[in-house]
Amino acid sequence: MEGIYPLGVITASILAFLLLVGIHGRWGKGRKAAGKRGSVAVAAGFGGADVIVVGAGVTGSALAYALGKDGRRVHVIERDLVEPDRIVGEILQPGGCLNLFELGLEDCVDEIDAQRILGYVLYKDERSATLSISLEKYHADVAARGFHHGCFIQRLREKAASLSSVQLKQGTVTSLIKEDGIVKGVVYKTKSGKESKAFAPLTIVCDGCFSNLRRTLCSSEVDVPSYFVGLLLEDCQLPLPNHAHFILADPSIVLFYSISSTEIRCFVDVPGQKVPSIVNGEMENYLKTIVAPQVPTELLDAFVAAIDKGNIRTMPCKSMPADAHRTPGVLLMGDAFNMRHPISGGGMTVGLSDVIVLRNLLRPLHDLHDAAAVCKYLESFYILRKPVASTMNMLADAFYKLFGASPDEARKEIGQAYFDCLMSLGGGFSSDSTAFIGGLTASPLHLVIHFLVVVTYGVGHLLLPIPSVRRLRSSARLISAAAGIILPLMKAEGVRQTFFPATFPAYYRAPPPAQLKR
Repeated sequence: MEGIYPLGVITASILAFLLLVGIHGRWGKGRKAAGKRGSVAVAAGFGGADVIVVGAGVTGSALAYALGKDGRRVHVIERDLVEPDRIVGEILQPGGCLNLFELGLEDCVDEIDAQRILGYVLYKDERSATLSISLEKYHADVAARGFHHGCFIQRLREKAASLSSVQLKQGTVTSLIKEDGIVKGVVYKTKSGKESKAFAPLTIVCDGCFSNLRRTLCSSEVDVPSYFVGLLLEDCQLPLPNHAHFILADPSIVLFYSISSTEIRCFVDVPGQKVPSIVNGEMENYLKTIVAPQVPTELLDAFVAAIDKGNIRTMPCKSMPADAHRTPGVLLMGDAFNMRHPISGGGMTVGLSDVIVLRNLLRPLHDLHDAAAVCKYLESFYILRKPVASTMNMLADAFYKLFGASPDEARKEIGQAYFDCLMSLGGGFSSDSTAFIGGLTASPLHLVIHFLVVVTYGVGHLLLPIPSVRRLRSSARLISAAAGIILPLMKAEGVRQTFFPATFPAYYRAPPPAQLKR
């Protein structure tokens, strides 16, 4: 059956090429370049900082360290510097680990009891597929990691604060300071409630998924397709150590992975805008009667014990395409700017990749005070981030649409086709899958081809051995369902930006000469 995979790749590649050419012709017409921004003089008095970073989460802390290491004077304002207690952001894919090495932050996963994750196990209908991450060509310390989110954040903050050029302050940013359409700084309240101001030629907003500044800087709508219900399992072992376990259950996905040497995080995906009530016992009943029968036997006792312990937490699973307004003097990053369903654990990988892109763009610049020129130059950030961001965004949302709750039988058939591909097409398909999930392959086009291989396999399975009218109708429904998944995701990412970046002038944009370092 392995010989089928190259044939499927060739077929899917041809389909992908024809699809993209058609889409580019349809959606690419009539899109005009934005009008030029007028140059506005910027008043002096930025308080000694080159950059203000709003938020000291993963993206904000890593960015502060990266810019501070390059000699920038960075002022970080974080709402709460106490170690955060969250139930997401606990898995860093190997692509994110590579980004830590690139930024000099690889030691931030040390001394926090982080657990190596070397692959994934998928369970469906009493069958399982084991996917190992191919890491032979990378540094020995490169691997996915599971850890307590707060411990990792504190390590990043400590690393940033260790630089003399980085100032970390606790405060809640309430608004941006604007003059003539240019952001000059921020207004914030200190821990004591005193209102203060901070000024810098560039403000970078990284205040997370609950951002209170987002609405003034972007027009994207936040979608909440489901909620994660979080449990902490203690003193038990995963069926396959050092692997994340995905239970493709009914009605939706259940996820297990280690976050310390004695603890396993469990996420139960609950579709829809509401979750069963924890207070009146509806949640406990749901977990014990609907979910527990589908949990692997090795984890069942610990799963029930975690429910009985009562520490059940919920978190909305948010998704939001990147669509920021180009505003001189400010840039939006992290979950405040772009989110995808957290089922694939790709958020931190995208955030750290964005930090690298922005750091590299700012490195040649000596002076950031010409806000209009810097803003125009940084338009390239939105193009250069696409390979990693669009791949991880489309992967996460497509994976959830295939295996999350859906009344569409055709979508379920595509999900079954994907699982069958893992079981029957051999190492090539499986290694590609783990490279996408792990953030090691940053290519939206290859992801689309990978998806079309699954669709081709599913259609072939429906038509063989002898096509019939009923089989042709089923195949047509499957193709229609596949288009209903991948085309909206491609459109949300921006077909031209994602698949034809070289057609944008910003792709080639050079730093403004007046701001270059001498």
